[in-house]
Formats: sequence, structure tokens, C-alpha cells
Amino acid sequence: MNAPRRPFPGASRATRLARGRQHMPMGVAENYRYWGDDETIFVDTMKGGTITDFDGNTYVDFRLGYGPIILGYRDERVDAAVVQTITEQGTVCGFSGELEVEVIETLKTMCPNIEKLRFANSGTEAVMGAVRVARGFTGRDRIIQVEGGFHGLYDEMMWKSDLEGWDGTGEPAVIPFGKGIPASSRTLSGFVPLNDCDALDRAFEEARGEVAAVVLEPIQGNAGSIASTDAYMAHLKAACERHGALLIMDEVKTGFRVAPGGVQELYGVHADMTTYAKAMGNGYPVAAFGGRADVMDVISFEAGGVVHGGTYTANLIGLSAAAATLKILATTDALATCDRVGAAIQEVLSSVFTKFDLEHQFAGPPAMFGVHLGSHVPTNYRDWKKTQSALYEAFAKNLIRNGLMLEPDSREPWFLCEAHASVDLTWLEEIATRSMADALGR
Repeated sequence: MNAPRRPFPGASRATRLARGRQHMPMGVAENYRYWGDDETIFVDTMKGGTITDFDGNTYVDFRLGYGPIILGYRDERVDAAVVQTITEQGTVCGFSGELEVEVIETLKTMCPNIEKLRFANSGTEAVMGAVRVARGFTGRDRIIQVEGGFHGLYDEMMWKSDLEGWDGTGEPAVIPFGKGIPASSRTLSGFVPLNDCDALDRAFEEARGEVAAVVLEPIQGNAGSIASTDAYMAHLKAACERHGALLIMDEVKTGFRVAPGGVQELYGVHADMTTYAKAMGNGYPVAAFGGRADVMDVISFEAGGVVHGGTYTANLIGLSAAAATLKILATTDALATCDRVGAAIQEVLSSVFTKFDLEHQFAGPPAMFGVHLGSHVPTNYRDWKKTQSALYEAFAKNLIRNGLMLEPDSREPWFLCEAHASVDLTWLEEIATRSMADALGR
């Protein structure tokens, strides 16, 4: 992958944003795509590990749409399978077929934690389904969330610890992501810091007999890939079993990325239920939730059963993409390539930070790693507050100006895909050095 042409100011960005504002709030299709009046990116084409905007600027992309691209943009193998399915079978008909079973059979060879599974169209839908099933199975309503996780855009999960407004003393306030989220949606959720066994135990005791499930990302995709310790995972699993609650692992970002079997392969701990999306379809909209057969079998039309459905559930576009993607991940070294390149990039970044006498740490697996400027690897979301996040943001924005795309917020990891195998590490070192020098005013 050759070094891209260095971007120049986007003459058309303001024009495109103004046009978008005539038709969409903020001028974009979802809030997080708005980066400001002068910085909002409008992408024309994407291929492999790069994206090109409408001004002709090409970027090596380590944002990858927040993680769904695991092979590369417009991967011919996946796209060909989708086109064949569309032209030979169709897209959606409201009935079942063979492809959904074939996908699950492949998935189960990779993820032994799954006995039965249902499909969804997004990570949000998958988490909604998993939480509903957990409540139906246990007959309880309360859930415990681990701080720093992100579990979708529905009311109950759109609460967070307010680290931006926290002074580092006491407990951070828990606030909604924005207006329109009823206060009542907060009442059934408790929050605990990652890797704090005592806090977890207290949360269970305070709601003894009421907790349906604990929901967490063992490697936090919205907190710089801060990771659970092995000891915490073992304690969490035992605590859930002791209190009769289910353990739900949100693998929307980690699934089929950090290992063929996701984080559960890395930790050797199986959840009662798991959610998947993103890398599962290499950019096509497909998701799933599943786990223990006895838990999933509460989904039924029988008295006391849980309802799950959706017009586009298990549509053939998403299923054919998942079938092709999972087959590639299961039978090739694509994930090993992501790990190898991710580790090489970390070495380059480390050498650059060291040139500037900057203490730095990496968190998470190489295919999805966080960069934390500081002396210690954060062990939970609150620790992220202690890192030099403002310096990282300045560094990241300079990288973007120099042709490397990533999320400027250090809470978002660097995502790798198979197509990054040819990334030019010499170019990366050059622009990272220039970007950090500019960030430090040197």
C-alpha cells in the first residue's frame, strides 16, 4: 500500500455540508459523522485499506467505519458472493431458507460459546435481543453495565459515566447521551468500573435477586481497547453464576476481529449470551445474538415466551456477506495478517513517541489497539481520564491532514484489516514524526 497523496483543504466540504443541511439535521446521516464545518469528511470511493474523498484526497484508513471492515473495502470475494445471491436468489421474502443455518454452522465452528443463535441487522438490535432474552429467561429486570462500554443507540443503553465533567474524586455522574432519553430508562441499570471486583460484588448485593444480566465489552471498543484482566473475567463469571444472572458479552467490535472466536477465545471464558455485528459481514449490515440453548429457547410463541423478529432479519444480502466473510476468516490467515501488521504499526508508533520522550502505552490486541499517552496502561474507563488525550487528539488530527485516517478521540481504537498488509511503514513513521512534532509545537 503506497503512501497516499497528501490531502489539501477540502474546497467542496463546506458546499456539500451546506447542501446536506437543507435535507438532514447537521448535514449528515448520523451525528458522529459531523466533525465540524471545516473538517467533516465526504467520501467518494473506498477500496482495500484506503478511502478517497470528493476532493481527491486518499487516506490510509485505520478508522474503518468504526470496525466493520476486517478484510478490506470492496473485497471481491465477499462482494461476488453477495451479488450472486441477489441475482440468483433475491434479497428478502419473509420466510426462512438454507443460508441462515449454513452461516450459523460456520459460526459455531469458530465460537464454541454459541449453541443457538438469532440474527439482527445491527449491534443495537443484537443487544436489545440479548437483554430481552436474558430478562425473559431469568424473570428479572435489572442489568449491570460496565463503564466504558457502548451497547447501542437505544434508550436503556444510552447512559454513560460523565468523565468529561468528573474531577477525579468520588463517583462520576451517570448522564444520558442527550435529550429525548427518558429518566425512567435509567432506573433498571447499574454501572460499575471495569476490573473492580469489589464494585461488582456491591452492585449484586444492592440488587440481590433482581439482576437479569451483566453486559460488558471485555475489550472496550469505545474506551481505547482497555481490557479486562483474566482475574476479573473469572470473578465476573463466578459472580453471575452465584447470583443467578446471565453474562452477556458484547462482541460487536471484537467478534471475528481479535481472534476467530473473539475475546472468549482469548480469555477462555464463555458467556451465557454474546452479541456480534461489524466484522461479521465485512461492512454489510448483519448482526446476531446467541449463546446457551436453554437460554435462547425462551424465544417462542408459548406462554411466557420471548418475541424476536424483524422484516429484514436474516435478509440474504447480510447473510451472504456473513457466509463469505466467516469462511475467509475461518480458512485463511486474514486475522493473523491483521495482528502482524497491527504489531508492526505499534512498533513504529512507539519509536516515534520515544523520539519525543513521550511515555506511552498500547491496550488491546493488535487488530484493534488503543494508544494511551501516559505512564500506565489504563485498567478502566476512569483511568483514561489520566492520559494525555488532548495531545493525542492534536496528533491524530495532524495524521489526518497527512493522509492517515483515524478517529481523533483516543477512546476509539486503531482498526486493522487484511488489506493493510501492504501498508508503507516508512511513510507511516515519517508522517507520525511530523504530526507529533507539529502537535508539540516543535
